[in-house]
Amino acid sequence: MKVSIVGATGYGGLELTRFINNHAVFELESVHSSSRTGESIAGEYPHLKSITDHLLQEIDPEKIAKTSEVVFLATPNGISKGLTPIFQDLNIKVIDLSGDLRIKDRGQYQAWYKKEPADQKVIDSAVYGLSEWNREAVSKAGTIANPGCFPTASLLGLAPILQNYETVCDIIIDAKTGVSGAGKAPSASTHFSEINENIKIYKVHEHQHVPEIEQQCLLWNPGAPNISFSAHLVPMTRGIMATMYIKTNQETTSHEIWELFRHTYEKHPFVRIHPQGSFPCTKHVYGSNFCDIGTAVDERTGRITVVSVIDNLVKGAAGQAIQNANIMMGIKEEEGLTQLPLYP
Repeated sequence: MKVSIVGATGYGGLELTRFINNHAVFELESVHSSSRTGESIAGEYPHLKSITDHLLQEIDPEKIAKTSEVVFLATPNGISKGLTPIFQDLNIKVIDLSGDLRIKDRGQYQAWYKKEPADQKVIDSAVYGLSEWNREAVSKAGTIANPGCFPTASLLGLAPILQNYETVCDIIIDAKTGVSGAGKAPSASTHFSEINENIKIYKVHEHQHVPEIEQQCLLWNPGAPNISFSAHLVPMTRGIMATMYIKTNQETTSHEIWELFRHTYEKHPFVRIHPQGSFPCTKHVYGSNFCDIGTAVDERTGRITVVSVIDNLVKGAAGQAIQNANIMMGIKEEEGLTQLPLYP
């Protein structure tokens, strides 16, 4: 089954190439870039030399649709909103890794992303691809809005509570990410001398993933409160840790919460619940499509603590995109994604 990648030179595109190489069904037909047309992708990224000799092509939707069944849009925010309807008209499956199609309310998108939103018809046609929870809709979809990295880690950790506790009073998400989450383009804040031996909070009360998280929380629990979300940049390449503090009006114990999570995710191959009293770290999922979760209840304050870790470039981007493509195309969900994490 032939697939193409638009935006192949970004970190998300490179990870798509790596995982498609190990896929038994998908075959990489073409890679596309708006800035490196005609260059060899392996020449630019020598680590790909043994697996591909593709030249980067211009973005020509009609040509892509003639040769591929699925196109991955690993483009910056603001690009896919124009490409997606063209591909839809050409009857090719689309998986968008940007934020353009995630927010259903156009006003919310404009307020948080500071960009002109996609057409409402295009937004409405996209299924939110949180693989573990929207499997049925994904299997019937023609267009997928792949979730953001912070929302993936956060929502997988919040879902069992929001769906099983009628009244959730308060949600605080304290999240950390590696520098690759900022993308490939260098900036002052990601300069080595700025991030090395440093940790910094950013986009305080302004992070564009807030409305995405809240949108899904409300679908699960109409009484869900607005979240308090803080993002921090830490001196590592990959990984996200989201530590969530949840208050409900119901008394519970650490064992009850652990049993709830264990039962909820026991049939989901990429969500692993740590033993009671044990908590994951980002190295446990490095380079993989796993989300590892640990839980506990603070009996003194009554707060539930959930710790969720993912690799932001894999489960938070390319890996989940392939997981969604597998479900969409009727392929075994785990295909191409069973690599163990890199450790140490």
